[in-house]
Amino acid sequence: MSNNTDSIIQQWVRPEISSLSAYHVTDPADCIKLDAMENPYGWPDEMVSDWQQLLSSARLNRYPDPGAEALVHIIRTAFAIPEDMGLLLGNGSDEIIQMLMMTIAGSGRCVLAPEPAFVMYEMVSRFTGTEFIGIPLQDDFSLNLPAMLTSIEQHQPAIIFLAYPNNPTGNLFQRDEVEQIIKASPGLVILDEAYAAFASDSFMQDLEQYNNLLVMRTVSKMGLAGLRLGYLAGPKDWIREINKVRMPYNINILTQITVEFALRNIDVLTEQTRELTRQRSLLASELQSLPEITVYPSEANFILFRTSAGQADHIHQALQKQHVLIKNLSPTGGALADCLRVTVSTSEENMQFIDALKSCIN
Repeated sequence: MSNNTDSIIQQWVRPEISSLSAYHVTDPADCIKLDAMENPYGWPDEMVSDWQQLLSSARLNRYPDPGAEALVHIIRTAFAIPEDMGLLLGNGSDEIIQMLMMTIAGSGRCVLAPEPAFVMYEMVSRFTGTEFIGIPLQDDFSLNLPAMLTSIEQHQPAIIFLAYPNNPTGNLFQRDEVEQIIKASPGLVILDEAYAAFASDSFMQDLEQYNNLLVMRTVSKMGLAGLRLGYLAGPKDWIREINKVRMPYNINILTQITVEFALRNIDVLTEQTRELTRQRSLLASELQSLPEITVYPSEANFILFRTSAGQADHIHQALQKQHVLIKNLSPTGGALADCLRVTVSTSEENMQFIDALKSCIN
């Protein structure tokens, strides 16, 4: 039976899918979880009680509002989306990336992004049979603008993805360089602002200046990761076309109700974000004080740091033995060799991480 199944799979599964590995998520077990850029804070008890009462009125026997109109309205208000721009919701940013690829990319076209960057840009390119072109960042993880512009001219990409701040490096690219890329691009430029809540700059208010710019965000990093909600803002004509490939009812009723409720209480989320930004500075200072550790600037809710040569795997494993889970990026190789990434958390968890890290490198 197994051999027969294998032969059928080999016959019908597309080669570009067979060559991939599924996106791996580590089981945290009983570790302090500092690997996935999650907000560590819960809601006040009174807010939780009000939310639970609201959920009790959800009509689970009915399909959700297909356009999530009430949620769209509150997102526009909460995040100051320009009134004349369209807005599209997705089941996390991942689904939005899929919708973009299904609309624009495909055989004979290419997608371009700096490297290292969010892995889903390349993965979804492969899903859709689209060539992916990665342009290595500079040693300090800034854009290699001449290489980007040359590649744009040569390959005429259908889509360019720029994470702003970049994931997994945490830095903001220079605004004027991003603007040059937008102007040079023959196709769409997607500014992925997943970490906008922690960053000092955004292109949301620049959408009206360009007819090929879209801004993609998520509410995950603000403490709503379990709801899987992303949104895409940009010219209405673009949003209308991309909306054609959106699956009906892609935002379930519990997500709609909960995000609406959370954004009506956005002051709670904003205060948590401010505290994490403060903790980011403190954590960076602690890391910088350690020997043989290089810390990279971050405008996200995580910090990338480099260990001494050949030590990243050892440190990652030693931390797990002390029940601290962070992200090991060293196996990726290239610019990320010897690099680890830690999510900014509460003061207590940050110090537990630092204490564990000290024991690993001493």
